[in-house]
Amino acid sequence: MPTKQPSVIDNYITGFPDEVQQILSELKTIIKQAIPTAEETIHYAMPAFKYNGKHIIYFAAYKKHIGIYPVPAGDEKFQKEIAPYRKSKATLQLSLDNSLPESLIIKMVKFRMAETLKKVKA
Repeated sequence: MPTKQPSVIDNYITGFPDEVQQILSELKTIIKQAIPTAEETIHYAMPAFKYNGKHIIYFAAYKKHIGIYPVPAGDEKFQKEIAPYRKSKATLQLSLDNSLPESLIIKMVKFRMAETLKKVKA
């Protein structure tokens, strides 16, 4: 984990070994595919993506995994898909030893965005 708190996502990513940088860059690209107009930021010392001023999704790298926060409710099928990665109510952990589940991440980000927009309208 980087020792100095970065101010942009790319600086956060460069604070890790090359193999982890590659995975984090791929994750960033996947998230941007799901919400291309999202604003990149650092919040709570983690890379985050905002849409219309609201934080949608965060991620952070650790020694053996990448955490993605928060986990949206989604539907029953989605809940079954994320079950192998869920480590707590609000956290998914993706092993650094496996490839990223791209379609699942995109689905997660879209569910999370829908939840956030629904709360804004309420």
